Amino acid sequence: MKDLEFEQKRMLSRAEAADQLDALAAALRRGGQAELDLGPGKLTLRIPEELRTEIEVELEDGEIELEIELSWRTGQPDRPDAES
Repeated sequence: MKDLEFEQKRMLSRAEAADQLDALAAALRRGGQAELDLGPGKLTLRIPEELRTEIEVELEDGEIELEIELSWRTGQPDRPDAES
């Protein structure tokens, strides 16, 4: 069972999609607590120094799907060399 799941699907203009990606990129650069504006509300995440990435491109039935996945473990220290 998942502890939390959020999914949002909506149509955006190219400029709106770029703005959303810019906001995500800025949050990734800052690290720490990142607040993302997701339309009807805001989502706050703790983003560590290192994370796993996956980029997938699919072409099927005349439609291109681009997925960018970022993942990290909860409770992970901000720096790999940090010890408590």
